[in-house]
Amino acid sequence: MATPRDIGVDVIAPEADWDGSENCPFYGNLRVRGQIIEGIVSSVGMNDSIVVERQRIRSMKKYERYEKKTNRFNAHLPSCIGEVSIGDIVRIMECRPLSKTVSFCVIEREASE
Repeated sequence: MATPRDIGVDVIAPEADWDGSENCPFYGNLRVRGQIIEGIVSSVGMNDSIVVERQRIRSMKKYERYEKKTNRFNAHLPSCIGEVSIGDIVRIMECRPLSKTVSFCVIEREASE
């Protein structure tokens, strides 16, 4: 198995098998840059892609209430990361557009919630 390359972010290199795809930041030619987002996996139905949700709470001064906002990001799931399931916490990082809606790539899988 090839050795993973350094992507410039402090993450643990994945140890799962790589299928030879070029769209992998660790073993392929995909460059990652920009934002790093941490969220919860909400859907795994697509081929090599997942949907990641990030929730945040915003204070509305006028109404003295809190507003809950949810952002959803489509992200590419490289084969070297391994299997993820709904509820897992992952870190995604921005990359070049891989399809019409996918502009992020999973760089690390953390524990389940």
